Amino acid sequence: MPVAAPVDKRFRRAHVAPARKRRWRPSWRNVVRLVLVTVMLGYGGYRGVTLALTGDALTVTRITVTGTVRMSRGEVLALLDDARGTSMLTTRLDEWRQKLIASPWVADAAIRRVLPGTLAVVISERQPMGVGRLGDGLYLIDPQGAIIDEFGPKYAEFDLPIVDGLSASPGGGDLRIDDARAALVARLLAELQTRPDLAGRVSQIDVSEARDAAVVLKGDTALVRLGDGRFVERLQSYLDLAPRLRERVPDIDYVDLRFDERVYVRPQGNGRKAQGD
Repeated sequence: MPVAAPVDKRFRRAHVAPARKRRWRPSWRNVVRLVLVTVMLGYGGYRGVTLALTGDALTVTRITVTGTVRMSRGEVLALLDDARGTSMLTTRLDEWRQKLIASPWVADAAIRRVLPGTLAVVISERQPMGVGRLGDGLYLIDPQGAIIDEFGPKYAEFDLPIVDGLSASPGGGDLRIDDARAALVARLLAELQTRPDLAGRVSQIDVSEARDAAVVLKGDTALVRLGDGRFVERLQSYLDLAPRLRERVPDIDYVDLRFDERVYVRPQGNGRKAQGD
């Protein structure tokens, strides 16, 4: 059975109030030290970034160029000369790329950073497809209808057909090229590349009519009208028929092959058309 313990009346429970939290108040010395440390760290970071940006490893000191055939390395370097001495980290590569693309021979360009201190440039040059007769001049043109350069003796090694009828404003001095006509020439030449023997025989191309590519072959005065497709097939049919056509019409103005079941032949100096099987 429980036994009650005697109560000691001399014992009193202590009533202690919790101590208040002391607020930390930094001394002015601590504040000064903290400010000095912050300033030193900030200055150190600033100097570190400055040294990084101006160090030889992060300064453009060298430019490499690949991919050029017609353009010289010196021409590319001249366009990028102001890039030397700039920071590898902050130099704007897209601006330099746009400067390269503005050059007539450059179809595209890529630039990348290579440590230490190098910009690596890769050039994709335009590929001329023909010599366009525009106004009173002759110009190298590419498959996109862009004018590359004026044709002259320095490009004598190019064995390219003369292309007429490309101008966006026939009869004027405008050098703008009609996109549809340029695309027709590009399709014609691309298809002929499957038959190098035929491609090598094409001397002139006329696209005065946007849906009709006409060609003149080397050693032949006849204008061969091929339409807007099946170029290889139609040109080969002309070569197969040419001996018989010449027997019937010795002096041919043009041969129209756009109507596959019939071949129409126009003699020179005669408005009448001869019809062949």
